[in-house]
Amino acid sequence: MTDTATSGLEWLIDEVGNGGVAVLCGAGLSTDSGIPDYRGPNARPRRQITVQEFARSESFRQRYWARSFVGFAKFTGAEVNAGHRALARLSAHGYLSGIITQNVDGLQQEAGTTGVIDLHGRIDEVICMDCRSLSPRVLLQDRLAAVNPGYLDAHDGVIAPDGDADIEDTATFVIVDCLVCGGRLKPNVVMFGDTVAPEIVSACFGIVDAAEMLLVVGSSLQVQSGLRFVRRAHGHKPIAIINRGATRGDAMADVRLERGTSETLSAIASGLGI
Repeated sequence: MTDTATSGLEWLIDEVGNGGVAVLCGAGLSTDSGIPDYRGPNARPRRQITVQEFARSESFRQRYWARSFVGFAKFTGAEVNAGHRALARLSAHGYLSGIITQNVDGLQQEAGTTGVIDLHGRIDEVICMDCRSLSPRVLLQDRLAAVNPGYLDAHDGVIAPDGDADIEDTATFVIVDCLVCGGRLKPNVVMFGDTVAPEIVSACFGIVDAAEMLLVVGSSLQVQSGLRFVRRAHGHKPIAIINRGATRGDAMADVRLERGTSETLSAIASGLGI
């Protein structure tokens, strides 16, 4: 494993040519948009609700939706950053076999990239745990505002990586049920303790297998759902990692850049003339 200049990674991307690069994105890609990451140098320790707790306990659902209700307004105000735009240019110019994102913010698609696989789902969608119907998150936001008048004005919290906010006063918050079946509503994301759907994993493996190299951007690779793709590529194709802070994939990386994603990706795209 070596820490090289940006030009070395730029050369490698150019060398593998069109459709040669599979990209795995983590929360570090969106920190420059004001969305904090889970495990970066400035990350705050926090306890995550598991999908099992969410499913069985109304009080856990109440706590989650109260915090999400406050955080969602700030989360949706996040804007595309230079790293998202650089990846979109790489994609538009045919360098990528695809992008796998662990982020739930939808910012890479907002930057204009097509064919992105949302490994952990999307925070702007809601799914019923009972009838599996999907609905827009903004619709739920309006329904929650109607039954919790004044709640947003009375509460403010630090935004968290998954779109909720760090607030503790949730006991009075009123939650609503599915409009189709009256069931339990859940954000359409992979929560802690949950698993990624097999068909999504298969599609992501397809992106990695079709590529000549794997580029990891802004991920500590602490969870198996992302690390599995690095292990899949290891020994078969070059692996490059751009991240501030150590990752679980460092020992498998051929190129390791301890740098921010926005400036590094922008420099690579500019160096390639795009």
